[in-house]
Amino acid sequence: MTFGELHRFYYIIHIFLSYNLDHLIPQKHLSKPIKILCKCTFWISKKNTRESLGSRLRFALEKLGPVWIKFGQMLSTRHDILPIQIINQLAMLQNNVTPFDGKEALKLIESSLNMLISDKFDNFNIIPLATASIAQVHTAILKENGHEVIIKVIRPNISSVIQADLKLLYRLARWLPYFFPDAKRLKPLEIVSNYKSTLLNELNLLHEAANTIQMRRNFETSSILYVPKIYPLYCSENVLVMERIYGIPVSNIKMLKQHGVNLPLLAERGVTIFLNQVFRDSFFHADMHPGNIFISYEHPENPQYIGIDYGIVSALNESDKHYLAENFIAFFNRDYHKVAELHIDSGWVPSDTNLIDFEFAIRRVCEPIFQKPLIDISFGNILVQLFHTARCFNMEVQPQLVLLQKTLLYVEGLGRQIDPQLDLWKTAKPFLEDWIQNQIGLSSVFHEFKKYTPTWAMRLFELPDLLYETLLQNKKIQLQYNKDNLTKNLTMSSLNQHSGHYWLTFNQTLLLSGTAVLLFRPEWNLFAVMLISASCLKWVIDF
Repeated sequence: MTFGELHRFYYIIHIFLSYNLDHLIPQKHLSKPIKILCKCTFWISKKNTRESLGSRLRFALEKLGPVWIKFGQMLSTRHDILPIQIINQLAMLQNNVTPFDGKEALKLIESSLNMLISDKFDNFNIIPLATASIAQVHTAILKENGHEVIIKVIRPNISSVIQADLKLLYRLARWLPYFFPDAKRLKPLEIVSNYKSTLLNELNLLHEAANTIQMRRNFETSSILYVPKIYPLYCSENVLVMERIYGIPVSNIKMLKQHGVNLPLLAERGVTIFLNQVFRDSFFHADMHPGNIFISYEHPENPQYIGIDYGIVSALNESDKHYLAENFIAFFNRDYHKVAELHIDSGWVPSDTNLIDFEFAIRRVCEPIFQKPLIDISFGNILVQLFHTARCFNMEVQPQLVLLQKTLLYVEGLGRQIDPQLDLWKTAKPFLEDWIQNQIGLSSVFHEFKKYTPTWAMRLFELPDLLYETLLQNKKIQLQYNKDNLTKNLTMSSLNQHSGHYWLTFNQTLLLSGTAVLLFRPEWNLFAVMLISASCLKWVIDF
C-alpha cells in the first residue's frame, strides 16, 4: 500500500469504528485478533450508539462519500446476502449531497465543451438544480432553439477519489475470505467488480447520453413513457446536456391525487413499461428509483411517465428472457418441477444438480407464498426467493439477473405505493404468455426470415461460383469414368451413387440445420423437429 492508501484506509477504519460497526465482524476464531484490536482503539469516540446496526452502517457510508454511498445502494438490492433490517436502512441512502461551487461547475463545463457558456447558452443558473454523489445539475436555455435544458457536470477530481477507493475495496474483498471463510459464498471480488463496472460507466456521461438516445428511440411512439431529448453536440465524458422536463415526482402520492392522476392505471402502466423494456427491447433502465421517475402534468386521466438518468442500463439475452418468462409462469402455476428444470437448462445452476432435491427445495421455500391472496404476492420477493434457493445449489452470480432483481423490486415497490391494490400478475401473465407464444409461433419465423433476408440475398451472388465448381467437379468425375472404360451398367450404378451423394448432402444439411435451431433457438423446437424429420425421409424410404 502507498502512504495515501494507508491514510485513506485508516480513515475508513476510524469511521467504521466510530459508528461501532465492529459488530459486523462475525464471531469466528480467526476474527478474535481483529476484535481485540478494535477494542484497543479507545481514542476513537463512539457515535449514534443507540441506533440500530443498519442505521449506523448507513451513517458511516454517507460519511465516507460517493463510492461508499453507491456501494451501499447496490448492497441494498442484495436481499440474498444481507438481513432485511440492514437492507431497509441501506435503501434509505440518498444521493443528495453538499453541492460544489457553481462557478467551478461553470469552468468545468466550458473546459469540457471547449467554448464559453455564453456562446451557446442563455440564463445559466449558477445555483444547481439538484446534486448527487457523482454529478450535479444546472439549468440554462439553449440559444439555437430557445429550449430549456439541464446541464449535468461530473464533480471535480471525483475520478481520482473513486479510483483510490475502488483499489481499497478490491484489497478488502481479497482479504475477506482469509479472515472469514463464510465470505467466499458472497463472492466479494465479483460484487466489487460488478460495482466498479457500473460506477465507471456512470462517470462517463457519454454512456448515459447513448443509453438515453436508445431508450427514447424504443419509446418514440409510446404514450406511456416519455424520454427527454439529448443534445449530443454538447455532450462529453464530463458534461451532458438534456431537455429539461417538468413533472410530479412519482413518490409524491399526495400531489398525484391533487392533480387527479388515474393511480390504478398509472401503476399498471409502470409494470407494462418494465415488461416492454425487459422482454420486447432487451434494454431496461436498471436504476429506476423514485428520484429518476416523474409523471407528466398533462392528461392526468391518461398518465404518462417521464424517465431520466439512464447511466445504468442492462439487458437479458434471448435465452435468459425465455427462461425467465417461463419461470414466472411455471411458478404461478405451482409447477416447481418445471422451475427446477428451467434453472438447470438455462445453466443458472450446475447441470449435475439433483433435480428432485432442487424441486423440493423450491417447493419448501415458495409454497408458503401462495397462502397469501394472489394480489399480495410479490414478484420481487419471488425472484429473491428463487435466487436464494438456487444459491444453495451453487448457482453462480448472474450480474444481469441481479440488476433485473433490483429493478423489479423498484418497480413493484413504486407500483404498490401508487396503488396498493395493484395485481401485478393480472398485467404480467398475459404479457409473458403472449411473448412466449410470439417466440415460437409462425410470426416469429417470418420475423427471423425477414431479419436474415438481406444476408441471404448477399450470399446469392456466391451461387454461380458454387454451381461452376460443382459442374467442374462433375466433369472431372465423368472423365475419370470414361478413362477407366466403365461398362454401361457400372456407369448407371455410379450415377445412382452420385445421385445418392446429393441426397446425402441435402439430408445432412437439413439435419445440421435442425440441430442448430434446436440448440440456439429452443423455442422453435417444432420447426427443428420438422427439419430433422425431413432429413430422415430418404433413409426411411430406402429402408
